[in-house]
Amino acid sequence: MLYGRAAEQAQVDRLLANARSGRSGVLVVRGQPGIGKTALLGHLTERAAGVRVLHGVGVESEAELPYAALHLLLRSELHRIDVLPEAQAAALRGALGLGAAAPENRFLVGLAVLSLLAEVAGDGALLCLVDEAQWFDRASIDALVFVARRLDAEGIALVFAGREEFHPQGLPELWLDGVDRDAAVTLLAESARDLAPKVRDRVLDEAGGNPLALIELPSTLTSEQQAGQLNPFTTIPVANRVQQAFQQQIRALPDRAQALLAVLAADDTGDLGIVLRAAESFSAGLADLEAAEQAKLVTVNGAAVAFRHPLIRAAAYQNMPLTSRLAVRRALAEVLVGGEHADRRAWHLAAATTTPDEDVARELELAAERARTRSGFAAMAAAYERAAELTPDTAKRSVRLAAAAVAASDAGQPARAGSLADRTSEEIQDPLALAHLIQVRAHREFEQGSQAAAGELIITGAERVARLDAERAAYLIVEAVRCGWYAGDPDLAEQAARLLRALPRIGSPLVSGALGLAALVNGDLKNAVALMQELVLAPDLSELQVPGMLFMAQMCAPIGRYGQAEAAAARVEAECRAHGMDGWLTTAVETRLQAQMLLGGYREAATKLEEIIPVIGDLGQRNGAVALTALLALACGELGDEQGCRTAAAAVFEQAGVRGLRTAEAVAVAGLGRLELALGRPKASLKILERISAANAPVSVFFAPDRIEAAVKAGEPERAREPLAYYLNWAAGVGVSSADAVALRCRALVENDEDLYEEAARAHEQGEQPHEQARTRLLYGEWLRRSRKRAAARAQLRAALETFDRLGMMLWAERARAELRATGDVPAAPRQADDPLSVLTAQERQVVRLAAAGASNRDIAAQLYLSPRTVGYHLYKAFPKLGISSRAELAAIAT
Repeated sequence: MLYGRAAEQAQVDRLLANARSGRSGVLVVRGQPGIGKTALLGHLTERAAGVRVLHGVGVESEAELPYAALHLLLRSELHRIDVLPEAQAAALRGALGLGAAAPENRFLVGLAVLSLLAEVAGDGALLCLVDEAQWFDRASIDALVFVARRLDAEGIALVFAGREEFHPQGLPELWLDGVDRDAAVTLLAESARDLAPKVRDRVLDEAGGNPLALIELPSTLTSEQQAGQLNPFTTIPVANRVQQAFQQQIRALPDRAQALLAVLAADDTGDLGIVLRAAESFSAGLADLEAAEQAKLVTVNGAAVAFRHPLIRAAAYQNMPLTSRLAVRRALAEVLVGGEHADRRAWHLAAATTTPDEDVARELELAAERARTRSGFAAMAAAYERAAELTPDTAKRSVRLAAAAVAASDAGQPARAGSLADRTSEEIQDPLALAHLIQVRAHREFEQGSQAAAGELIITGAERVARLDAERAAYLIVEAVRCGWYAGDPDLAEQAARLLRALPRIGSPLVSGALGLAALVNGDLKNAVALMQELVLAPDLSELQVPGMLFMAQMCAPIGRYGQAEAAAARVEAECRAHGMDGWLTTAVETRLQAQMLLGGYREAATKLEEIIPVIGDLGQRNGAVALTALLALACGELGDEQGCRTAAAAVFEQAGVRGLRTAEAVAVAGLGRLELALGRPKASLKILERISAANAPVSVFFAPDRIEAAVKAGEPERAREPLAYYLNWAAGVGVSSADAVALRCRALVENDEDLYEEAARAHEQGEQPHEQARTRLLYGEWLRRSRKRAAARAQLRAALETFDRLGMMLWAERARAELRATGDVPAAPRQADDPLSVLTAQERQVVRLAAAGASNRDIAAQLYLSPRTVGYHLYKAFPKLGISSRAELAAIAT
C-alpha cells in the first residue's frame, strides 16, 4: 500500500484507464532515490489486471551496451518481430543482435519498436514500465523516447521512472517529492512500531518524507538506539544511508551469498545460468541464492531473478571491496564465450582492468569495429573511448580517441564528439586522425554554436594537417568554405579559398566547387559558375563519400540545376538513413527540400518539414533545426499560411541572430517578403527583402526576382536596378532555361515590354519551375489587362490560376482570381473552399492523402513515423468528417 500518494496514484490510474480505452499516454516519473518511483510502478502493475505488462529495469553496468536494456524489456515479445515490415524487422534484429548485422538506423529502430509495441497492444492494452531509466543505455532510451513522442491511438501506457538526471525533453512529467508528515508517520509506524518517540521524530526529520528511508533507516539502529540511546545522525545523504541499510542486510549473509549477489548485480544478460556459472568462481550456488531470497533481497520466479529494489543492486555491488568487484567482472568475462557474447566479454574485461592494457584495449577496439559493420556509431564511440583509456601508447590512444570522436559525430552527437576530440593529445601526428579531430570539433560548433567559428577552427587546424598531408588538408578546407557560405561571411570564405589555392593541386572537383562557392559568396559570378560546374557536371563522382556527395548536391541549386540537386540530395539522404549517419542527415534533408521547393513542391515540402523538424530536434542538432524552420517559413509564405510563416520566421530570428546563422535568417526573411508580395503589399515586401545582404549571395539570387517585382509594383523601379543586374548576370552564367525564363520576366516587368513576356513564356516551356511559370503568366496577364487585351489576359490568368491552385499557393491564386474578375471573367471558386480535406486535422490530412494514393496503413506509418494503429485511428476519425464509409472512396475526394 502507498501512503500519501493519492494524487499521484490517480494520475497514473488515468493513464492506464486511457490505455484500456485505446488511447496511448506517456509519463516520466522523476525523483531522488527511494522517493517511491518504483513503488508507484508497482501500484500500476497491481492495477493492470487483464493488461499486458512489459517491465524493464536499468542496470548501471549495461549503460555502454547498445540496445541491451531494450532487449531485456522486449524479450518476451521478440517472437512478434516477424510480423513487422521487412525493413523494420531487419533493423530491430540487427540492433538486438538477433540476426545478421544490419546498418543501425535510429529512426527505423525506433519505428520498429513502436510497431512492435503496437502489435502487443493489439491483443488488449499494454503497460510498458521503464524503471531506473537513467541507467538505460543511450540507444535504448533514444528508441523509447522516439516511441513516446509518437504514441497516439495504440492503447499503450508508457511510464518512465528515473532519478533527477533523467530528463527527456517534451514529455509529460511527474516529480515526486517526499510524502507529507501524516503519511510519513503512518508508514514509519507500520515498518518500525517499537521506536521511542524521540527516535521516531529523529527518523522522520532525517528521512524528509523519503518512503524508502522511513522503511529502511530503523533497521540500521541497534535495539538500544531504537529505545532512545541515539547519537546525532551523520550528514550522509538519505539515499546513501538507505543504501548503507541494504548493505547491512547483505553483510548479514554468508560470504558466498554476498559474492553471488555481486555477480547478479554486475550481470547484464538476465541469464541465471550465466550468473551461476560465474558464481562458481566464488564457490557460490543455488543454496546461496536461496539465502538471499529468504532475506527478501531478491525475488526468484523460475529462471528469472530480480532484486527487490534497484538500490539493493547498487548496494550488492558496492558492498564488495574493489578486488572482489574486479574478480566478479573477470568471472563473468570467462563464462561469456561465443561470438554472441563477444561485446559483453570485452566490456567486462574492461571493467576488470584498472591499468592500461593493450590486450583488453584491442578487444574493445574489435567491439567498436563490429559496431561499425552495423553502423552502430554510438556504440562504436563508447567502445573506442574505453579502448583509448586502456591504451598504454600515447599516440595510439589519441588515434582511438579520434575514432571515438568521429563515430560520435556520425551518430549525430556533436557535443559528445567534441568532448572526445578535446581529450586527444595536441601532439597527434597521424594526418587522418588529426583531420578527423578538426572536422569533429568544427562539426560540433557548426551544429550547436557559431558556423563562422566552425570555419575558423578548420582553417587553423588545416594548416597543421597541410604539413602532413596536403590532400587531406584540402578536403578539410572545402568544409571551411561551406561554413563561410552558411554564416554569410565572405571574408571567411575567401580566406579558406586562399588556403586552397596555396596547396598543391589535387585535381578533385570538390576543390573546384569550393573555390566556386567562395567566389559566389564574394560576388564573383562569372568565375563562381564556371568552377561550380566543374563539380556538378564532373563525369565521375563515384569516389566521393557522403560529405562530398552532399556538398555536390548543395552546389547544384546555386547554378540553377534544381532537379539534379533534389535527386542527388535524395540519394545522400537515403544513404544517411540506411547507415545511421545522423550527423549528415539534417543537411541532406535541408538540401533536398530546398530543391523540392525550387521545383514548386512547397506543399509537400511543408508537410515533410512539419514532420522532420521535431525529429531533428531529437538529434540535438539545433542549428540544423533552425535551418529547416527557415525553409518552413518560406514554404508557408508561398502557400499563403500567414500565421505559419510568421511563427516559423520568429522562431528562426530568435536563434539565428545569437548564433550568426545568416543564411537561415535570409531564408526566413525571404519567406516574409514573399508573403507580403502575395498579399499584395509590395512596399512592405520590398522593405523586408532588402534586408537580405550581398553576403547571402548563394541564396539571395533565388529571391532577387521577388525584390525586383516588389520594387516595380511599389512604384520605385530604380530600386530594382541592382537586383536585376545581379540576377541577369547570374542567369547568363548558369545557362539553364528556368533561369533564362525568370530573367526575361524580370526584364519585361522593368521595361514594360510585351515581347519579353512572350519570350519568357516560351522559355518556361523548357524549364522545371511551374510556380515561376505561373507567376510569369500572372504578371503578363496583369500587363495585358492594363493594355486592354482582355481575351489574351484571360488565357494567361486562367493558366496561372490553375497552377497556383494545383500547387496550393492560395494567396497567389487569389491574386489571379482578382485579375480575372477585373477582365470581366468569372473564375472558379477557390479550390480550398471546396476541398473536403480542409475539415481534417493536419495529421489526418497527411494520412488521408497517402491512403488515397494507395498506401497501406503500414506504409503510411513508416512514412509518418507513426504506428499502424494510429494511422487506422486517424482514418476512422476522418471518414465521418468526409462523409464516406470506405477506403475505396478516398481517391475521388483527396485528389
